[in-house]
Amino acid sequence: MMADAFEPLKNDLIIRAAWGQKVERPPMWVMRQAGRYLPEYHEAKGNRDFFECCRDPEVASTLTLQPIERFAGLIDAAIIFSDILVIPQAMGMVVEMVDKKGPHFPNPLRSPDDDQYSELLKRHVDVAAELDYVYKAITLTRKKLQGKVPLIGFCGAPWTLFCYMVEGGGTKLFKETKTWIYKYPDESQDLLQKISELCVEHLALQVKAGAQLVQIFDSWAGELSPPSFKKFSEPYLAYISENLPRRLRELDLEPVPMIVFPKGAWYALDSVCNLGYNVVGLDWLHDPAEAVKTVGDRPVVIQGNADPGVLYGSHESITQAVKEMVDGFGWAQRRHGWIVNLGHGITPFVDPEDLRFFFQEVHRLTS
Repeated sequence: MMADAFEPLKNDLIIRAAWGQKVERPPMWVMRQAGRYLPEYHEAKGNRDFFECCRDPEVASTLTLQPIERFAGLIDAAIIFSDILVIPQAMGMVVEMVDKKGPHFPNPLRSPDDDQYSELLKRHVDVAAELDYVYKAITLTRKKLQGKVPLIGFCGAPWTLFCYMVEGGGTKLFKETKTWIYKYPDESQDLLQKISELCVEHLALQVKAGAQLVQIFDSWAGELSPPSFKKFSEPYLAYISENLPRRLRELDLEPVPMIVFPKGAWYALDSVCNLGYNVVGLDWLHDPAEAVKTVGDRPVVIQGNADPGVLYGSHESITQAVKEMVDGFGWAQRRHGWIVNLGHGITPFVDPEDLRFFFQEVHRLTS
């Protein structure tokens, strides 16, 4: 579908900000803004399994739009309702969403000697066919948005997807992951490269379908030591940022802003700013003023980074957290280089009205 089939954007604030332009106020959205903290999410989801919702373009589109409708005029981007684990699914791995536990791989990768490992590396993955439901959801959502705000597409970073594929789900120990990278480093890198290539194609096809920005979630980057991050995460993040623009050109598509979010890898901010991304997301472990100093005069926009837990607190606490961000990122002096977000996704049981107050305070303190 060509871009001119969609209505023109009425609010392009986040796109201008992501390209590094001066803007009238900092744009904002939050990770996991479409999801289980919203009562309307549970109504629309009904008895469907989480991945059933992802695979139904109509449902995924409805869920994507819920925060845009609830927080109308306060929020500057939608992010497609999907999941980072659609790529392992496209590769042929089974992933189930277990209630109150999270994603579960019944048959994770345990060693490079597994037949599954060699099959995954050899298999040609028809991304367009396997993940067609994501692209249909994006196109449908773009149409329904009617240009209100831009739509963000996303994928998981190769390192984070690799962790899930070998651990079989969430973990605190990362025993299997660390076994792989320290016992089978070459085989780990071969798999990371394969995942990287699929990430590029998946992101490009999301843009083709109508996504106007893309974010790469490296949710488990902070599990790596600095030398290991340089070896097992950074090269693959760089591969995506170098190859996505090339793939978009091949598809006759314009470039879009690229956001990278290496959660927990605070030590890598300086080097991540050299990877070619337009925007670097910060988690709440970063000090905003220090982050601005680290970025320096490089053309990199910062996104973040309030502690999501502040939304459990009083309105006074929320106001204070917003004020610390506004001051720390130097908004009054700079008027560019910052996209407001939380330092990770919204956590369960947050009152949506407290998130509304967070948005209102950002408007009040930056307008």
